[in-house]
Amino acid sequence: MTIELAALIHWLSGMFWALGRVGGFCMAAPVFNATVMPARIRAALIIVLTLVLAPLAPTQMDLLSASGVATMAMQMLIGAGIGFVLQLVFQAVSYGGVLIGQSMGLGFAELISPMSNTSAPVLGQFYMVMVSMLFLAMDGHLQVIELLADSFRSLPPGVTGMDTQSLWVLVMAGGDLFSGALRVALPAMTALLLVNIGFAATSRASPAMNLFAVGFPISICMGFIALWLAMRGMAGAYSALQSAGWDVMRHLAGL
Repeated sequence: MTIELAALIHWLSGMFWALGRVGGFCMAAPVFNATVMPARIRAALIIVLTLVLAPLAPTQMDLLSASGVATMAMQMLIGAGIGFVLQLVFQAVSYGGVLIGQSMGLGFAELISPMSNTSAPVLGQFYMVMVSMLFLAMDGHLQVIELLADSFRSLPPGVTGMDTQSLWVLVMAGGDLFSGALRVALPAMTALLLVNIGFAATSRASPAMNLFAVGFPISICMGFIALWLAMRGMAGAYSALQSAGWDVMRHLAGL
């Protein structure tokens, strides 16, 4: 069996372009960059995705030339941009949990997040785990891999890339997606606001009552009840955010 040098270089160039885009995506996207996943597993995932997507990105461009380095940087930027939008969706839902925790008096309760290995509020971590399970249950990981595959057809390496308009869309997506955090937290926050208004009226009517000793446990209990009732609309709020995120990711991928 003989292997021609030109064919080998052609295959290796496609593999490197795919590696740049897949690596940039896995560095920025949630679930794919979770620190709870061993580094070997993450590296194996990147290699497998690269081998699968490499046939879609063949080019004869020299990797060591100036244009080749610029193309590799652009591939990493495209992948990181798509992953960053997905990260914004997850963080928007997680921030909704943080807002609820602050309203019910649990803002001080923090633990080490298994996703980012940093200290984060407990309710924010709870919402992050929930949105991760929803993402996997709705086959979001398969859809985003399909999006990466389609991006090599719409944005082939060395031909086109992200322009300034795409970068502006990426910046504007941050504000639009984080407005969804308010939609996630609004039902529970509204219920807790009514509880606090009741405490204010009680304190006004009976100034001698120690509402701090009574109101703090009641706020936490009512917060958990409101949180349980708000879980019914969690899937709908996440679906709306995810739909907006998919629109932005398709725009970045040129689809």
